[in-house]
Amino acid sequence: MPDPEPGPHEVLVQVHATSVNMLDSKIRDGEFKMLLPYRLPLILGNDVAGVVMRVGVNVRGFKPGDEVYARPDKSKIGTFAELIAVNEADLAIKPKTLSMEEAASIPLVGLTAWQVLVERANLQKGQKVLIHAGSGGVGTFAIQLAKHLGAKVAVTTSTKNQALVRALGADVVIDYTKEDFSTVLRDYDVVLNSLGAEVLEKSVQVLKPGGRLISISGPPDPDFARELGLPWLLGLVMRMLSYRIRKKAKSHGASYSFVFMRAEGTQLREISHLIDTGAIRPVIDNVLPFESTNEAITYVESGRAKGKVVIKLR
Repeated sequence: MPDPEPGPHEVLVQVHATSVNMLDSKIRDGEFKMLLPYRLPLILGNDVAGVVMRVGVNVRGFKPGDEVYARPDKSKIGTFAELIAVNEADLAIKPKTLSMEEAASIPLVGLTAWQVLVERANLQKGQKVLIHAGSGGVGTFAIQLAKHLGAKVAVTTSTKNQALVRALGADVVIDYTKEDFSTVLRDYDVVLNSLGAEVLEKSVQVLKPGGRLISISGPPDPDFARELGLPWLLGLVMRMLSYRIRKKAKSHGASYSFVFMRAEGTQLREISHLIDTGAIRPVIDNVLPFESTNEAITYVESGRAKGKVVIKLR
């Protein structure tokens, strides 16, 4: 592919490291083509850490040589490459305490956790939050963020990952191979769901009146359609897809919402501060060379990764 040319508000970044997310395989398989109508050929990749090479004429916040990291906007993905042009609004200076590989593991999962727990749930000190799939990329970050916010954290995970989630700060650990979380937990303020429909529906049962069920794995809801400015027909489809879970949540006096994280450099700077002060640390399962990107995606799809799988380019 030709080298990308940065636009007036864009920064050309030399990619030193990137990381793999389930979103990459979902985009590849066409699961989001209704929402993200990408044109082929398409370069995948949603996380980047690297060095600024050039800046657009209107860029004021970055200069060549800056070490940066980002989750590019959903319309400008493509970090599985040597170079990428990123809007300066989506960028932040890389945390000083992290290597490039560590920094590349953070943006998508960090912003997802932030936008669910801080922005959408407004999680407060003393509240209770259930985080599903606690040993995964989003889960390992969300546990630490929730503890920083002062919440009591319950986590679902497998037997072999209990020590990991406890070390990250989980107060209550449910081994899903032995226990049904919906029969053990009660009166939770927030549930962060990243799993399928069965877990989603069971999650309603652990919420207190006024509680929030927030899912990053769907189904999309009407508010999400409005946020994206989608055509009314797509909005109707999303209303139908989420009708069952919204109705069930409402019958329990709770609410359901869907979050599809967005690029946000301002929030990344907040996350950088938490990392550099030691409140949050990256959790990395493996670092692989660029040539092994396909194998890395297959491994992430298996569900066995603890934290993030990182791709090193330089």
